[in-house]
Amino acid sequence: MDLLPKSPKEFGSIDYWEKFFQQRGKKAFEWYGTYLELCGLLHKYIKPREKVLVIGCGNSELSEQLYDVGYQDIVNIDISEVVIKQMKERNASRRPQMSFLKMDMTQMEFPDASFQVVLDKGTLDAVLTDEEEKTLQQVDRMLAEVGRVLQGRETEWLFGMEEGRKQLAASAGFRRLITVALHRGQQYEGMDSIQAELSARVMELAPAGMPAQQQVPFLSVGGDIGVRTVQHQDCSPLSGDYVIEDVQGDDRRYFRRLIFLSNRNVVQSEARLLKDVSHRAQKKRKKDRKKQRPADTPEDPPAAPGQAIDKSYLCCEHHKAMIAGLALLRNPELLLETPLGLLVVGLGGGSLPLFVHDHFPKSCIDAVEIDPSMLQVATQWFGFSQSNRMKVHIADGLDYISSLAEEEGHGGDVVEECKWRYCIQQRQRLVCFSFPARPHYDVIMFDVDSKDPTLGMSCPPPAFVAQPFLQKVKSILTPEGVFILNLVCRDLGLKDSVLAGLKAVFPLLYVRRIEGEVNEILFCQPHPERKLATPELLEMAQALEQTLRKPGKGWDDTYVLSDMLKTVKIV
Repeated sequence: MDLLPKSPKEFGSIDYWEKFFQQRGKKAFEWYGTYLELCGLLHKYIKPREKVLVIGCGNSELSEQLYDVGYQDIVNIDISEVVIKQMKERNASRRPQMSFLKMDMTQMEFPDASFQVVLDKGTLDAVLTDEEEKTLQQVDRMLAEVGRVLQGRETEWLFGMEEGRKQLAASAGFRRLITVALHRGQQYEGMDSIQAELSARVMELAPAGMPAQQQVPFLSVGGDIGVRTVQHQDCSPLSGDYVIEDVQGDDRRYFRRLIFLSNRNVVQSEARLLKDVSHRAQKKRKKDRKKQRPADTPEDPPAAPGQAIDKSYLCCEHHKAMIAGLALLRNPELLLETPLGLLVVGLGGGSLPLFVHDHFPKSCIDAVEIDPSMLQVATQWFGFSQSNRMKVHIADGLDYISSLAEEEGHGGDVVEECKWRYCIQQRQRLVCFSFPARPHYDVIMFDVDSKDPTLGMSCPPPAFVAQPFLQKVKSILTPEGVFILNLVCRDLGLKDSVLAGLKAVFPLLYVRRIEGEVNEILFCQPHPERKLATPELLEMAQALEQTLRKPGKGWDDTYVLSDMLKTVKIV
């Protein structure tokens, strides 16, 4: 019985496949390979608990055999009604959790980011029967739908949009670029082992005429391949799955990181661990204690995770730049003796507000975090703690600021001092500072990530830079204050729009680009007449640093405030 079409074009016809499966009957037909031939590769890259979509499933036994060895979250689709009916009947009782749906893969009905894996065994070949424009458009629709339903970096603006891919290729310095995402469960000794595994597949995609022995360069976005120790893993109702992990840096120091698995290539928070609690030191001390301890003596309880943090060290360059922005305040050399009100939106691991709290003894900080799980993470794993000078508010930053702005609009200026007050004990005497009840801040900082990876702006969410909301931010900032924003935006058109909106509300706008990163720190002030030339700005930063470098303050010698402001530009 001849099942092959008269011409390759018939592979793209629904009628051909209906007749094919009617004539073939219930006997499985395997294109390009059986499960036994492919299982080694599939098991390496697909985890049993991942949700898998098989497009163009036909009557292959591949899904059934994957199901039987533990991959039970599988959805199969095919354009042929005949084969879907056959497969439903064949698997209804034996594989009840596996589903078969009649669906066109170029117009899938699944929500975005529904699957961790999309598996195709020959369907693309059935669509790409020639290189005519109509055929190529059909292939584009298929691949666009695959990218839409996948969970992973494929949906990010950088990879999913043409402008993003052009930026990526330009930054790498090549006209043809292949991007490969390594899953966290995959472990490699280093870049050499990754290159050895991928080289043959890469060369299959080489342009015509390329020499067979041509060396293809491999680039990596990070140097911690396979070197991580997961300390804690959990799921937040708001942020999803996350992990706390310790990694070893180039200087052999250990760093603790918070990673959201929905955006696993971005470090949300990072802190340096103290030297004396490095992994090797902990193991050695534990071994020594065992030698000295009598057999019936119980082991010492482990130290609290947060106690290992070096709180004087800022890991993130954008945090360092944000702190340097405090030099824009009046008389920066007196900031340690001046009551200072700060609002920080976005807690993360808490290193930014904690640094301000510890280095500016008369500061009073309100930190706003929408996810209560993050406060627990910051406290347990990153050494964060609240005090009478630092309060965390579990709220949406948009709502919190809108509420304060509304209070200001109802005459908060005339309220007697009593609302915002704190006291500290110092050398047996009580020193009290009182502030007006109005919710005015000297400094407002935004370090908030967006949960939508398809936008060209990952920090902050667009609502935080909408002009009506920026007006509310301005209303709770003191006239001499500074609004500091961490902006991460790859979409150049969107960035221009954000800067124009900020400039309309805050006429004085400084921009500091973080070298080697997408981050840009924006320093916004309401009065343009306070504009400082670069020499004046550096002089103020040096004055502030001299004040902060007092003995016993635990200042990081590698952190030079004025260096963080040398490349600042006024928009």
